Amino acid sequence: MKFQFISVMIFLSVPIFGQKVHCHTDIMNGQELTEENKIDSYLKYNFSDLWLKTDEQFVYGIIGDEYERISIKIISVSKNLSHPDEYYVYGKSMVKANVCEFVGKISISKIQETENQHFGVDDEYKGRTDKQGLLTAEYEFYENDKQPHSGVFKGQLQSKWNLSDDIIKFNDLDLESDGYFNNAFVGIWKMYDSKLEKICHWGDYRVPNVDCDFDIGTAEFNVAEKYWGKGWVDFALKNMVSSRTNIESKLQEPVKRWWE
Repeated sequence: MKFQFISVMIFLSVPIFGQKVHCHTDIMNGQELTEENKIDSYLKYNFSDLWLKTDEQFVYGIIGDEYERISIKIISVSKNLSHPDEYYVYGKSMVKANVCEFVGKISISKIQETENQHFGVDDEYKGRTDKQGLLTAEYEFYENDKQPHSGVFKGQLQSKWNLSDDIIKFNDLDLESDGYFNNAFVGIWKMYDSKLEKICHWGDYRVPNVDCDFDIGTAEFNVAEKYWGKGWVDFALKNMVSSRTNIESKLQEPVKRWWE
């Protein structure tokens, strides 16, 4: 019996060592939240700015188990005045050269406050914020079914916010800290009229909930070489070119952005 027990324990332990570890799963980066859901106290505010704040070049996403690059641009957000927990969204997605527009909604389910506020490096923002916290929501974005390779994005969203001057603002107070990210969209993409379904995650400044061998950056997002062939080559090259800002400033004509 003792031998059988040991054999069972070894068998059960094998998958544990074979599983991949996921990183960037804690959007709060160790900051504690209160357990109480205070959604009723916060629905009077407009959270739209949270999803429009970050420049597109700092929004990173993956689709599929091999972490192919996907670009997501949320172009407009409007609050549903009849249902203040809902926000209508319009945007576009791009995988390789395939661009699809999408419409949908974000439905807020929980709003929590932090136990203690953070005020950035050396407390440089102390006194400029009244409350800080985390918004949790569900999202459904429907791509235009007339466009090729289109489908539905579904999943859970987490967004960090702060309340200042009675206005909800995007919380980037800890932007300079290692591991910072915001607006974590974690879910799936499912093709219309098909069983094809892929994981699809994106976020501001990091891709949330991915294998630790994908994002090898410490201070900021950086993609491991093994994934460059999945649409990340240009990103890797830009990271290598220290004079990128100077190069871009010399362009004679503004470059048309992919979603325009």
